[in-house]
Amino acid sequence: AQLVGGATFRCASVAAATLSRMGAVRVVETLERAEAAALAGPPRSRLGAAIKKAIDIACSSVGLLLALPIFAVVGAAIMLDDGGPILFSQERIGQNGRRFRLWKFRTMVDGAEARLHEVLEMNQIRGPGFQVDRDPRVTRVGAFLRRSSLDELPQLWNVLRGEMSLVGPRPAPLVEVAAYGRWHRRRLTVKPGITGLAQIRSRSYREFDEKADLDLEYIDRWSPWLDTKIMLQTVPMLIRFTGR
Repeated sequence: AQLVGGATFRCASVAAATLSRMGAVRVVETLERAEAAALAGPPRSRLGAAIKKAIDIACSSVGLLLALPIFAVVGAAIMLDDGGPILFSQERIGQNGRRFRLWKFRTMVDGAEARLHEVLEMNQIRGPGFQVDRDPRVTRVGAFLRRSSLDELPQLWNVLRGEMSLVGPRPAPLVEVAAYGRWHRRRLTVKPGITGLAQIRSRSYREFDEKADLDLEYIDRWSPWLDTKIMLQTVPMLIRFTGR
């Protein structure tokens, strides 16, 4: 028998034990399981959540207005570089397993996702993550946008829409979440962020678990002060062009 999903891991285990009377049972990991595990996470402070939401709305609104000239310059540069689309979007997994469309400035050649098979063997991350330092699909302008982290600016729109926060674990692609272990799924108990504890402490990680550990530390230690501290420490990293 094959058991898919379950409200929580404990629920799936009980169901598996019941079905085992009919023969061997295999519990299948699914995105629905990831969502259920996230929903079963620890309760969050309502006051803290309200403060975080207010800061997100205020900062993303002001940030988008101030960034309009940058949007125009970057958009023109991308168009002049290879004539392709200015923005790139991809479906990601957010808080409690909800799917949303993340926006970035396009840094790769148009149709790069169809060429993913060309760089799979170049992956430098052990675990569910994927990272290639010298990805041949990255354009000239795209390389600059990545180093400066300007490619992330459109995600202020995701923050304003309530799909992301300024600070939190980075939003995960569907294929990454599908490969999560059970403990990784606690990353989904909070909104994903533009920056986070993992981004300021471990910019060049090679083990996905190292990044996941920092994300869970952020979740366990969260406070408005910690968010402020992370944002302040992100600024010098942006100035030094340490993006990837």
